[in-house]
Amino acid sequence: MNGDRVNGHHAIRVPAEPSGRLPDAWRHCVGTGRLELALRRDYQDSLKLLQQEIGFRHIRGHGLLSDGMGIHRPYEYEGARQVHHSFTYVDQVIDAYLDLGIRPFLELGFMPDALASGEQTIFWWRGNVTPPRSHKEWAGLVRATVTHLVDRYGLDEVRTWPIEVWNEPNLPDFWQNADETAYHRLYEVTAATVKEVDASLQVGGPAISPGADAWLDRFAEFTERHDVPVDFVSKHAYTSGPAQHVPFGSYQTLAPAEHLLEQFATPHERLKGTRLAGLPVHITEFNSSYCPDNPVHDTAFNAAYLAPVLARGGDLVDSFSYWTFSDMFEEAGVPTALFHGGFGLLTHRQVKKPTYHLYAFMARMGPDLLARGGDHLVTRHPDGRVTVLAWAPVDPSGETPGPERHRLRLLIPMTSAEVFARRSTVDEEYGNARTAWQRMGSPRSPGRHQLDVLHEAAEPARRHLRLPVADGRVDLDLTLTRHEVTLVELSPLKDEAPPWTDDRRLLGRQPR
Repeated sequence: MNGDRVNGHHAIRVPAEPSGRLPDAWRHCVGTGRLELALRRDYQDSLKLLQQEIGFRHIRGHGLLSDGMGIHRPYEYEGARQVHHSFTYVDQVIDAYLDLGIRPFLELGFMPDALASGEQTIFWWRGNVTPPRSHKEWAGLVRATVTHLVDRYGLDEVRTWPIEVWNEPNLPDFWQNADETAYHRLYEVTAATVKEVDASLQVGGPAISPGADAWLDRFAEFTERHDVPVDFVSKHAYTSGPAQHVPFGSYQTLAPAEHLLEQFATPHERLKGTRLAGLPVHITEFNSSYCPDNPVHDTAFNAAYLAPVLARGGDLVDSFSYWTFSDMFEEAGVPTALFHGGFGLLTHRQVKKPTYHLYAFMARMGPDLLARGGDHLVTRHPDGRVTVLAWAPVDPSGETPGPERHRLRLLIPMTSAEVFARRSTVDEEYGNARTAWQRMGSPRSPGRHQLDVLHEAAEPARRHLRLPVADGRVDLDLTLTRHEVTLVELSPLKDEAPPWTDDRRLLGRQPR
């Protein structure tokens, strides 16, 4: 990419030929609250909107095997313990997913209480995080679940659903005592059981949280030493520091967003020379903050902060899953206000947050990559349309609010004499329902009229321009406001107005 000076200002000359395809690992998967929430109307309405405007391929959440889904149902009969496996809720949840064009990324956890070896739980909804008291019964649960899914949905379909063993076992809150040996045993039993159902099913792990990369080394050693199947490697990525708690909320420091990309790159780097080298890598959770009540998730800052991650993350991993798609999420309890810092791209009642628009903008990018920089991404569609995603830089230190204005100038190749430009903008003022919500007094339970106002405020600002093309290029000169993310769609223009069209004559006067 070359730079020119146009009227004294530096301009980036976008190449006419693509450098390759834009990876779409950003849309491969999205996170969700525990799976039984999918039975609720607000959840399904939110997921329907998400799929219409963005279109994720997989969805991952906790609690498939927890008691809330009701699969593991032990009973006594004729003096002996028996286990009945019930899939009433599982079928409803997965049917709903498939009807909306999204497939499950199965996470096997947490432990059913009647199978658990202890009473330790996590979250308001009390997911049990202790090992099974019987690995044989655990294997029976896994076998029954996977077999049922294959029988109901077909082997060809279920082969496309990655199966991940547990969640963040390196943390004592998620796996009793963070017992690595016990996790390896659980993984070995689980992977062997999945492969017994069919050898072509994808199984992987260890789904570790940030800062535990040594687990990857030992996971590779264990699975190689014991010849345990692994089809993919998974981990999580966040950039927030320790939580500073307030009632019903948290604040945290953030590292620069580049740290997310560094975390994405870790598995491939550490697993070189092991049996797991070259396997697909899935970041099955990522976000700025790991707290489900941090107001940063609701802001334009979050969208601008994560924009470079979406633009570049696909170069490093096979998927990176935003945690989560909706504020229908109860790990810290039922939310106490509409905007409460939830992970979701959408609040309850489907109010779009700025980061939702970042994803919706990405969904409108073309497949051919023309240019990419620290503040922009340029792609082309097969029909000749060019799409530009641009974002203002942020200051993650919190020491400054970030620059009030940010200028970006691109010289973009176009074949027509003029172009039609559609610009969609999200910043502190536009496409930002949280700003409107605060101005209306931060109502905890907005009424119908207030919700109508918030839905309206959540839509991006739109501008429509007609730009000239000179020497085969359009000069796109953008000035972005603080924390702005903008999408510009450039389409070749053919003027079909009749020759007598003259807006100067709208009031019947002849032009001079």
